[in-house]
Amino acid sequence: MDLSELRKVVEEVELVDGHAHNIVSFHSNLPFIHAFSEAQGDDALASSQHSLSFKRNLRDLSELYGCELSLQSVEEHRRVSGLQFVCSTCFKAAGISAILMDDGLALDKKHDIEWHKSFTPFVGRILRIERVAEEILDQDLPDGSFWTLDSFTKAFVSKLKSVAGEIFGLKSIAAYRGGLEININVATNDAQEGLRQVLLAGKPIRIANKNLIDYIFLQSLEVAQSYDLPMQIHTGFGDKDLDMRLSNPLHLRSVFEDKRYSNSRIVLLHASYPFSKEASYLASVYPQVYLDFGLAIPKLSVHGMISSLKELLELAPINKVMFSTDGYAFPETFYLGAKKSREVVYSVLRDSCIDGDLSIPEAVEAAKDIFARNAINFYKISLATNAVSSHNNLPLKLNDELETDVSFVRILWVDNSGQHRCRVVPRKRFDDVVTKNGVGLAFVCMVMTSFLDGSPEGSGLGSVGESRLTPDLSTRRRIPWSKQDEIVLADLNLKPGQPWEYCPREVLRRVTKILKDEFDLVMNAGFENEFFLLKSITREGKEEWKPIDTSPYCSSSAFDAVSPILREAASALHSLGIPVEQIHAEAGKGQFELVLGHTICTKAADNLVYTRETIRAIARKHGLLATFIPKYALDDMGSGCHVHLSLWQNGQNVFMASDGSSKYGISTLGKEFMAGVLYHLPSILPFLAPLPISYNRLQPHTWSGAYKFWGNENKEAPMRATSPPGTPGGLASNFELKSFDGSANPYLGLAAIIAAGIDGLRRHLSLPEPVDTDPNPENLERLPTSLSESLEALDKADFLEEFIGEKLLTSIKAMRKAEIKHYSENKDAYKQLIHRY
Repeated sequence: MDLSELRKVVEEVELVDGHAHNIVSFHSNLPFIHAFSEAQGDDALASSQHSLSFKRNLRDLSELYGCELSLQSVEEHRRVSGLQFVCSTCFKAAGISAILMDDGLALDKKHDIEWHKSFTPFVGRILRIERVAEEILDQDLPDGSFWTLDSFTKAFVSKLKSVAGEIFGLKSIAAYRGGLEININVATNDAQEGLRQVLLAGKPIRIANKNLIDYIFLQSLEVAQSYDLPMQIHTGFGDKDLDMRLSNPLHLRSVFEDKRYSNSRIVLLHASYPFSKEASYLASVYPQVYLDFGLAIPKLSVHGMISSLKELLELAPINKVMFSTDGYAFPETFYLGAKKSREVVYSVLRDSCIDGDLSIPEAVEAAKDIFARNAINFYKISLATNAVSSHNNLPLKLNDELETDVSFVRILWVDNSGQHRCRVVPRKRFDDVVTKNGVGLAFVCMVMTSFLDGSPEGSGLGSVGESRLTPDLSTRRRIPWSKQDEIVLADLNLKPGQPWEYCPREVLRRVTKILKDEFDLVMNAGFENEFFLLKSITREGKEEWKPIDTSPYCSSSAFDAVSPILREAASALHSLGIPVEQIHAEAGKGQFELVLGHTICTKAADNLVYTRETIRAIARKHGLLATFIPKYALDDMGSGCHVHLSLWQNGQNVFMASDGSSKYGISTLGKEFMAGVLYHLPSILPFLAPLPISYNRLQPHTWSGAYKFWGNENKEAPMRATSPPGTPGGLASNFELKSFDGSANPYLGLAAIIAAGIDGLRRHLSLPEPVDTDPNPENLERLPTSLSESLEALDKADFLEEFIGEKLLTSIKAMRKAEIKHYSENKDAYKQLIHRY
């Protein structure tokens, strides 16, 4: 039996660590010996040095560091090498591509989550619910009143909902506080009394009352279920203040059986050791139960680790079993967890092949599932490294500087004329220098026009001055169409930590903060990308670009003609974590539309940038040119970048009316916001339709919106309220703005929309009556028919300066004036824009 393929995959697959904790500073008062044992107290820790796992793990570390086999030698090596070197060594050897971190464990001088991103490509947060509750109760109420169960519940649930979009799961340590026999019908009076007792014990708050713990657990599970977040639960062994009799996961059956929580997703941590068989049974019979074997590996003996994992797999489906290190405080714990997990998983899967439970190909797939794919799917992780695919091609040794296949990192930004630009640096320099210091970028780069890489007159920026392209590491991705490279979006700073006022991403962040601070609102956005696919032909020695296809709107033949390109683009976007909702042929010759899912507007803009990059690159790979230009041919349809917008508060869509009593199914907040956008639409068009050719698209009878009105599902309206399938009857879930096109900088475009909406909210503007018929030009105001007209409207709009900033507004007006002059003097110059947008 040839097991070499299985061994290779197990040894080289990039790991996704589903459960870990923060690393501490070298100056922490936590002794290093805690890396080896859960024991507490000097005597217990001294005795732990005689355990099998201690001796084995110490030997592994001595071999890793090349030092003598003693605890003192390992500690001396750590001291001399420094924390940065030790972390780099351990994480490089571990081969971990992603970590989900519970930062609620109280550790002296622990580093924050962001700090850990220097050592692994992806770090996400798991929120410990008991710690959140304690932090809330440690605070005094602003009006001087005392906490009640109602006020605490409101604050606690609100906190969970406010961070739901930023975390990857919740976690409970109820097993430590009152055991896992959760009372699913805990009485309000009992929870109130539990709260009173906890408060009487004084600060800092430590919640140990079982009724209150159960109440918090159930409140959290409801939030987790409504936001499709998993809940991790400590089960089995742990610190000595745990009553292990009460940490048997069988106690949770009442939760699993309750129909209220049937859609929850629960992870039993630590292999539930010594209740591994019980955990396996639960995962086999309850669809919401998943398993994680961190801590059991590497804290048990080799036999104990192998037998525990085998017990998990006796009944549990393989796609429900996940790896983690339970690493904490010391980087060595991550290394040991990863190293022993590889060895143990190989041993268990090898035996399964020998026993006939699995074929070798099935064991190979099982290894990929257990080490990465299960966690990626379960926690909905978008990995920069695309660490594991559904195929057998696993990228190997991502962190090995000598053997990695990543050569360059593209640092991408969108200038204020809407063009994508990038700087490319070797990966090692990026990691060593650029992540901290950025890359120099001349000021003039942000005012280059669509026709000239230079500064227009009156822009306020010229050849003097330099900003810093500072990579936003949360956007770092492996490039699907060029897997040896990575890509990352950049902010523009004057120096590290100091944003430059001309930075589009910073402008959008600033405006969204105003919306959040003043109205407690978040705007979600989803874009429809229209583009042309063109092929090159040569006539009389001259290159021309013609549509790839001439089929009509939504034809199958058009899709078939380019399906390999569209399929590859959708797959690439999926690997980047960007949801594609729909693809179809549009009405123009060779025109297609790709629709993205909605998300918070800052991320939606990032997704749009990556989507344009993806479609262009994959078309180019197939010998075609993809262009998002608003008007490719004057006698054909134009391409828009329609955007769907909604308002959210505490995880709820508040653009939509709460019931059917609203006249148009839109809430008061939604109508005021929408009224502001409609009122200011002429003045914000230079941000949404920034080129003279943009206005050749905004014509009557082309479904692009030429008149200033709104409608219910009216395709001729520039703004329309929409009710997609699944929306309750009579309600509108969002509104669509059609003026946006593919030459717009998405950050500035969304910022201008939010600014107009905020003005509507501040002034309580009234939304006029909708027009639900074909627009009558005699009764409606025509939107600007040219960039000149929209620029005149912008000059009269004084509300934008607060949001966009005086200097940036000045430069944008100068750029638009230069565009107007150039294209009025050069009638065919627009034809070259297919190479820029």
